[in-house]
Formats: sequence, structure tokens, C-alpha cells
Amino acid sequence: MFVGRETATAPLCGKSRHRKRAFFWLVSLLLASLVWFVSVRLSDRGDAALQRGLLGFGAAVSVLLQELFRFAYFKLLKKADEGLATISEDGRSPISLRQMAYVSGLSFGIISGVFSVINILADSIGPGTVGIHGDSPYYFITSAFLTMALVLLHTFWGVIFFDACEKRRYGCLGLVVASHLLTSGLTFLNPRYAASLGPIFIITLCTGLWAFVTAGGSFRSLLKCLSCKQEDDSRVMTYSALRVPCED
Repeated sequence: MFVGRETATAPLCGKSRHRKRAFFWLVSLLLASLVWFVSVRLSDRGDAALQRGLLGFGAAVSVLLQELFRFAYFKLLKKADEGLATISEDGRSPISLRQMAYVSGLSFGIISGVFSVINILADSIGPGTVGIHGDSPYYFITSAFLTMALVLLHTFWGVIFFDACEKRRYGCLGLVVASHLLTSGLTFLNPRYAASLGPIFIITLCTGLWAFVTAGGSFRSLLKCLSCKQEDDSRVMTYSALRVPCED
């Protein structure tokens, strides 16, 4: 009975965790939008260079707020983890820090990807066709690749960020924030997609390798995973029920 209840409630708990992490990202986006909206209202709307600068300022504020809320969520999870450890029978939390980091980063990435691509999907239904008036015909496919990279990057950043907070590696925290700012800044090179998409995927690859090593991965473990082979335990022995095994 107890197993059945846990199995039935596990998907609901997982969805609840994803909603909470997505809510943190949405709050950071809301605050960044308010900062940008107020700055635009107080500025000269006829100055195109100033408005473009404010757009870059809003993107930087959004990145910093996202990382700030990522840190706030880490502190919240640490408090919850300590509470779970105190009430558990063995004194350990039922979920590890790496699992929390992965799920948190994936949730940030999914909700960020949804907001990045939702307006593009809305434009794709018309009216008009991209490319007729000189627009790039690769607009939609490039946007899809950028959204995929963003989801992966948030997942990788979550793993690295949580590990750096746990081990107090402030240099790693700075690199995560810097790479996030750089990725956001590269998107301003669009529609020169070759200048933005290539560097962003290089950052994604390097960050993925970094997160893989941070999570405890190695070349040996990667080969073992790809081979899909299980090591046989040669120490397993079968004893007869009629005889007592001899001692060595």
C-alpha cells in the first residue's frame, strides 16, 4: 500500500517541483521587465541608439536577476534539505544536491525556452512569409537551435552553479554569470546568425563538458555508459542447502 501511494504521488511531486522552479524564473523575468519598462518610459523614445542601449541594459539586468534567483532557490533548497535530513531515519536527505541542481537548471531552461520561442511560433502562423522582404529564410530554424542551446545551457549552469555555491567556489560562480551575459549579448548580433549561433554552441559545448566533470563524470564512466555493459561480480557463489560452505 505504501509503495503504491509513493509511486502514484511521485509524478505529482515532480510536476510541483518544476512549477516552483519555473515560478522563480518568472519572478526574475517580471522584475527585469519592470526595470526595462520604467527606464524606457523615463527616456527619450525618439533616440534609437538610446533605446537599443536600454534594450541591452534590460537584457543584462534580466541575466543578473535570473542568477540571483537561482542563488535564492539554492538557499531555499539547502534549508529544505537540512530539514529532510533531520527527520529521516539515517540522517541523510532523500535527494542529492546534484539531482536538485539538474532539475532546477532544467526547469529554468524549459520555461526560458518557452518564453523565447512562443512569440516566434505566434509569428509563424502569419500573415506574410519570412524572406519575401529581405528577411533571412533561416529565421525559424535558427531560433529553434538558439532555444535548444538556451535550454541546455540553463541545465548546465544549474549543475555548475549549485556545486560552486556548495563548495564556495566564487570564481566558478563568476564564470557562470559571465557566460550567461555573453550568451545573451551574442543574440544582439542577429540577424547575422553565423556570428551568434556558432559562438553560442561553442559555449554550450564547453559548458556541457564542464558540467559533466562537475557532476563526477569521467572518460571511463562515459565509455562504460556508451557500452551499456554491466560488470559481472565474480564473487557471487551458490551454496547447496544441504551442506555448509567450507571456510577458506
